[in-house]
Amino acid sequence: MRDHEQAFRDAEVSLAAIGLGGRRYAAEFRRETGIGFPLLVDSRKRAYQTVGLKSASLLHLVRLDNFKARSRAKAGGHSQHRLGKDPLQLGGSFVFAPGDQDLYAQVSQSFGDNAPVDQLLAAAGVTS
Repeated sequence: MRDHEQAFRDAEVSLAAIGLGGRRYAAEFRRETGIGFPLLVDSRKRAYQTVGLKSASLLHLVRLDNFKARSRAKAGGHSQHRLGKDPLQLGGSFVFAPGDQDLYAQVSQSFGDNAPVDQLLAAAGVTS
């Protein structure tokens, strides 16, 4: 998302990330990743539960799709950050609009199962 943040801003679309760690962890993550959008802390996992995000098992660590995701990330210059509060918590990507509109939802099935940025941009009405 960081690499496409300006495209969202140019279209007047707001971004936010939600994490499980505390404020210090969030500040460290922000510093390491260079994201400029809000990073919210949800230590009780209420947002995660509300949207139905899943947790991985230790078996996810040896799955082929996870291995491929790690390889892609490493090739792209990304590295593993310090483990957070719940390292088995999987993520998701969502696009919401005023009036309680859910424009896009992607619930991760494994680590590295991230929504394609072009789909997020399209759902938010951002044209390239």
